[in-house]
Amino acid sequence: MAAALNVDARLGLLYAFASLQHPRLGLSMEGFRRRLEGMHARARPTLPSWSAFLAQVHVLDAYVAAACLENQTAGWECLFRAPAGRVDRLLIDALRQRAARCFPLDVVRQDESVADFWGHLLVAPREGSVPILQRYDGLRPLVPWLIRVFHNRLISQLRSPHQRVEALAEDDGLSEPPEETPSASRWEETFCEAARAWLADLPDDSLLLLGLLWRCRLSQREVAGLFKVHEGTISRQISKLRDQALDRLEAQMRSAGWTGDDVQAYILREMQSVLLDEARLALPELARLCQRRGLIVPGLASPNGAGTPDRA
Repeated sequence: MAAALNVDARLGLLYAFASLQHPRLGLSMEGFRRRLEGMHARARPTLPSWSAFLAQVHVLDAYVAAACLENQTAGWECLFRAPAGRVDRLLIDALRQRAARCFPLDVVRQDESVADFWGHLLVAPREGSVPILQRYDGLRPLVPWLIRVFHNRLISQLRSPHQRVEALAEDDGLSEPPEETPSASRWEETFCEAARAWLADLPDDSLLLLGLLWRCRLSQREVAGLFKVHEGTISRQISKLRDQALDRLEAQMRSAGWTGDDVQAYILREMQSVLLDEARLALPELARLCQRRGLIVPGLASPNGAGTPDRA
């Protein structure tokens, strides 16, 4: 009896701590317990006892996952805007980066893969399968786990391009992504260094254009409206930036020893992740650039306030 009381007390402390950290989520104690019990069922081969599970659970991540599973709107907002390991980089950005690497130059498929993954967090793709979020066991950080699951779904699509992708087997989404070869790592470092140098040389106007398109996810028409120019002007500016980047980066990659024929495809694919990580394209920096030009972008907070674009 005393052991049971101690376990209940520990659960109560975990709930109190998590609810203080996330006061907007509004998750009930009953909902928290119910979802933790489901996570424990997933973790039981590793931690058979309830008390051992409570001692090792990632309580804040489990609390957010439980709120989502209980269909709390604030829980989804919290997950949607969760940081993914870098300052000002969101989970949704990390998912798009993975999709861009798997489906370069195919923006439609990139967006579809992210939307499909997000839609199946709670709803299974077919009868009898388990929704993605219900596979989370609470014993690992939630955001990296979701990125790994998403990565493996993309790999499955690439392996079976002519088949409709169903839910992964229970353990498929829990393994680490394949490690990059030393050669791939070398070229990634070479490219990132060259791309960052190119970005550092860009004037503010060009940088703002990239930021509105890539970070704020505005369309060319919307950007043209902000700048009060014709959409064709924005299209020409984008093409000019693209050609400048390709010419400069291809020359640097080839001077470093690249001999393949697909260097431009590589540049376009990898550039997206560099843009997402570029400090000068961080949301506060974009807000400052907009403020200097008197531009108002819906969802982009002022540099003195907090906020993120409405478009994820």
